[in-house]
Amino acid sequence: MASATPAIGAFPSPYSIETPPGCEGWEEMYPYYAIFDERRRQTDENRFWFWNSMHFPVPMPAFDVLCIDSPYQAVGSWQNRVFAVPPAMGIDYRIVNGYVYISGNPVTDPEKIAERAGFFQKRAGYYFENWSELYDNWRVKMEALIAELEELRVPDLPEYEPDEVAFGDERNTAFYEVLDAYGRVVRLGDLMWQHHFEFLLLGYGAYATFVEFCKGNLPDIPDQHIAQMVAGIDVLLFRPDAELRRLARLAIESGVDSAFIEGRSPEEIEAELSQSDPGRGWLRELGEVKDPWFNMATGDGLYHYYRSWLDDPSIPYAALIGHIGALRAGEQIERPTEEIQRERDRLAEEYGALLDEHSRQTFGELLGLSRSVFPYVEEHKFFCDYWFLTRWWNKVREFGALLADHGFLEDGEDVFQLSRHEVSCALDELVLTWATGGQPLGPKHWPDIVARRKHILERLGEWTPPPALGVTPDAVTDPMTIMLWGVTTERVQEWARQQEGGKELAGAAASPGVIEGVARVVRSVNEVADIREGEILVCGSTSPAWAPIFSKIKATVTDVGGVMSHAAIVCREYGLPAVVGTGRATAQIRTGQTIRVDGTAGVVTLLDGRDG
Repeated sequence: MASATPAIGAFPSPYSIETPPGCEGWEEMYPYYAIFDERRRQTDENRFWFWNSMHFPVPMPAFDVLCIDSPYQAVGSWQNRVFAVPPAMGIDYRIVNGYVYISGNPVTDPEKIAERAGFFQKRAGYYFENWSELYDNWRVKMEALIAELEELRVPDLPEYEPDEVAFGDERNTAFYEVLDAYGRVVRLGDLMWQHHFEFLLLGYGAYATFVEFCKGNLPDIPDQHIAQMVAGIDVLLFRPDAELRRLARLAIESGVDSAFIEGRSPEEIEAELSQSDPGRGWLRELGEVKDPWFNMATGDGLYHYYRSWLDDPSIPYAALIGHIGALRAGEQIERPTEEIQRERDRLAEEYGALLDEHSRQTFGELLGLSRSVFPYVEEHKFFCDYWFLTRWWNKVREFGALLADHGFLEDGEDVFQLSRHEVSCALDELVLTWATGGQPLGPKHWPDIVARRKHILERLGEWTPPPALGVTPDAVTDPMTIMLWGVTTERVQEWARQQEGGKELAGAAASPGVIEGVARVVRSVNEVADIREGEILVCGSTSPAWAPIFSKIKATVTDVGGVMSHAAIVCREYGLPAVVGTGRATAQIRTGQTIRVDGTAGVVTLLDGRDG
């Protein structure tokens, strides 16, 4: 990893990246196959890899690697083995200094592409024809999976088993129940990721087909106009913020809005509310809203410390304070949905009028399909990434608590510093020594490993990863890479041309409008609460869970993301300018700098005379 191999093309060789001082041995946290290994150098060094800062903006704790492996196993299974997407197989990943880089596996053989097209047309066609029924069934499956997870019990290890074990029909002892429960938790996580990607690729595929048709028949149409024609559709993922806006209005109507003061904690606000009948009434209404709408994560869900709003209510309460302040000032807090829908329909009508009758019919069918499948593109995150995953992490915490109770860990949260296999190993020894009455070695083994890894992760968090590694690709063909991450052939070439410094950043024009303002750079979910009214959000990527803060900001700039990324979608729905996929905004822009965001042209300009 620390060899002095020169850069290949415009990006560094992955084998030239040095280990930051004090981080030696970071590789032990990750599977052998996740590292840039010399035995794969010939192929890995000659591929294009980009940092997936959208889902993995900070170094990965060892246990959280489950949320790399399982998603890419699932997306590859659906994309490559079920639907056989013609130009793309699955996605490989590697970890460099704790950060996740990914690379798509393209299909380049024309005969193979044609062969896969037959599978894709038959199978995707079935889904598109039966979308509503299949999606309704999917939601039933997901809610059942969440219920199964909730019902799963993590047993204690008693001094003596109860009589039911000795005399009952169910004779499983605690050793079996603990190991079985852990295995089931891991497998339920895998099953969730399988559900997660069943429809998602088809959602992107439908939109990609619409884009391809528009580009072929309307050659001057901007990408942004294509995206705007699919905007203005109400999706379940916006419901939590809608409930917060309703609660803000209720607070004013009930006369309890004075409790919502900037800087107060949720606990302080609730303590004041609990002192009056109107306040207690408001709290009862809040209680009705919480399940399921507070099953949002504070981040994108793929790290264990992205807790739900139920566990960490700082984001919803910050939003409530902002909404109440805006209402007091006579401002509008609703999303401008009607305005967005009017613009959507105007664009569709005008572009449709430019086509002949046959093409206009195809245009209408593809647009209708894109609008039909669009809700899933956002709604799956509520069920999978938020509702399920925040509860799944909490279930893993129960195993951490069990290990901590028996001295294997100093704190239950330390379980996330061990890999899933190491947790299984620790549980094996725990139940073994519980059963035999022997002396466990774990309490002398795991705490030192945990302490070392915590130190390494902290130091790795100070390192800035390059946006990409390896060679510049001739073409990017994976539809998911293009739609979600915004990594297109043109965008990669733009990254390659850009140098450090300078006063302009180019990205994808994700949501129209031009605005100037003060930048707020947010690199972690812990910094979301620092966002102030009227600032421009600059981040690696946004999470739909941040939707409430979009009523406070003026625009958004991201490092990574395409026109169907969550940042792009949310900004269009809130009518905010956005430039996504700049590659290096968080590295070049500083909090407090004045910048101009041109969401129509896809350009960000630094205005205050300081280079990044």
